Amino acid sequence: NGSLMTAPDIRNRLKAIESRGGQVIVVDPRRTETATGASGHLFIRPGTDVLLLLSLLYCLLHEQDLDAGRTPDFAYNREILSTVCYEFSPENTAKRTGIPPADVRKLAADLAAADGGAVYGRMGASTQEFGASCHWLINAINIVTGNIDRPGGVMFTSPAVDGIGAAGGFSIGRGSWDRWRSEVRELPEFGGELPVSTLAEEILDASPGIRCLVTVAGNPVLSTPNGSKLEKALESLEFMVSVDPYINETTRHADFILPPVSPLERPHYDLAFHLLAVRNTAKYADPLFTPPAGAKDDWQILHELSGELDNLRSGGSPGSRSLKWKAMHKLGPTGLLDLGLRAGPYGSLLNPLSGGLSVRKLRRNPHGIDLGPLKPVLPGRLKTTDKRINLAPDALLADIERIRDIGEPNGELLLIGRRHVRSNNSWLHNAPRLMTGKSRCTLMIHPDDASDRGCRDGDVVVVQSRTGKVQVAAEVTDDIMRGTVSLPHGFGHGRDGTRLDVANQHPGVSINDLTDESRIDVVSGNAAFSGTPVQVSVA
Repeated sequence: NGSLMTAPDIRNRLKAIESRGGQVIVVDPRRTETATGASGHLFIRPGTDVLLLLSLLYCLLHEQDLDAGRTPDFAYNREILSTVCYEFSPENTAKRTGIPPADVRKLAADLAAADGGAVYGRMGASTQEFGASCHWLINAINIVTGNIDRPGGVMFTSPAVDGIGAAGGFSIGRGSWDRWRSEVRELPEFGGELPVSTLAEEILDASPGIRCLVTVAGNPVLSTPNGSKLEKALESLEFMVSVDPYINETTRHADFILPPVSPLERPHYDLAFHLLAVRNTAKYADPLFTPPAGAKDDWQILHELSGELDNLRSGGSPGSRSLKWKAMHKLGPTGLLDLGLRAGPYGSLLNPLSGGLSVRKLRRNPHGIDLGPLKPVLPGRLKTTDKRINLAPDALLADIERIRDIGEPNGELLLIGRRHVRSNNSWLHNAPRLMTGKSRCTLMIHPDDASDRGCRDGDVVVVQSRTGKVQVAAEVTDDIMRGTVSLPHGFGHGRDGTRLDVANQHPGVSINDLTDESRIDVVSGNAAFSGTPVQVSVA
């Protein structure tokens, strides 16, 4: 899968770009599995992606002298963008990013000359101190090079069930930012959510603070920064409910665990990935197995909880339900899906005889339906009030001051995470077949950094940050950039009270016992998981 470019067989799709004469260049502090098979790979110091992006813009706008006509009419403030990037020449940023100016200029020249291209960033570009600015600049480069909303560039789906354009937008809507703030650190709301980096302190330090918590299919003790602090916070709650099939590192703190049916005992239509696919597609799957009597799907559990909460608020008698609740209960997710399909761009709501999409039609096509290639959809699908894109938003322009202050390497090691093909966060660590073979929970470290510390491959090392300390085996490899170390995400099992027999046999250590909840992206409030300063020594 290509993450935000959802596609099957992504490896061969990337190879096909090269077979057509194109290039796939990976920029990452680690030589990843994708980088190994790519046309080229550039190591970059963690947390400095924003400097590379500004240097690329400098080269494109001031050296390649891109024609302003490439920028579509629905985007504006290109001239402000040009001014902003002027001080970030490749010479200005090279010592901080670790990427030579010649490599930056070649990247920019190839992008400018190509008849199609895309700059693509995902998790690594998001979870750092300049995540919001990274994605601003990624989009800006795709726009000024004329690679937005056209074949060969960055395109958007016209999904069968439109999670953005539908009424209410499934709570996605136009998006939002900074409508309210957290109590303790006053971090901004984004899309109706507060950043998880503030969760522990909102339980421990706010007044009155969070006193009740519901988790759904989550394991924040292993997936949020400074997980040890969050563990203490969970212990202080007055009440906690977890909807989860496992007693894991988080749910062991719950007063009640409500286990849902398994994934093969419920129907499935993927609202998220159809929005992100490389073609317009639709696929529905009925349950493979009939669930046991009395078992409930996630939606049924949450729907019952919401009904009782409504009663508490309204003063109704226990078990009574509103007409709206009853209607939703009768429809269920499959009924709602059918309405969404029929009302969507390929549906038959206005013409029942048209043969348009419905759940019934998808059931007749169990392998899914290909609805055709992506087509230009902008500015129509823009949710800004004026249907235009501001290339220089004030909140992001203000972040330039912080970006200027990014320093050069000072000898400290910076910690980044990583994922494995056989590991879906912490979930799959309890699957026996996926945990065979040698341990994957190791600290990747460059040979020179290992030598400086008297460390050999396989040695147990102590890794320490402001928030914690762990011991783990070292994996000495030149697949990691000098000055960078890497631990995988999702480990840290073996804690008292869990019932994960397989995972507890392969506990590893949690990278989030080292990450720091005080390190955030100031603009979005998002946790800065990448680039945590650490010290490493032989145990």
